[in-house]
Amino acid sequence: MAPKEASDPRATLRGGLPDRYLTPEDLVTMFSLPSVETVYQWRRKRIGPTGFRVGRYLRFNPAAVQAWEAEQTVLDDAA
Repeated sequence: MAPKEASDPRATLRGGLPDRYLTPEDLVTMFSLPSVETVYQWRRKRIGPTGFRVGRYLRFNPAAVQAWEAEQTVLDDAA
């Protein structure tokens, strides 16, 4: 019987984290926003998807952005 190969240690460290976090520029592209400033205004007003800082850079978890988008769709449909 052949020994089992060790799993990728990076997979254990990542523990379900996404492959890539989204940047404000990604949100501009995804939602066809006029500028990155719109994303920063959403953050200041606490009306956009939840983001976090990595040093001086703002990043968004793709799952959080997807959940926020679904919530906005439900609210829009209810109105």
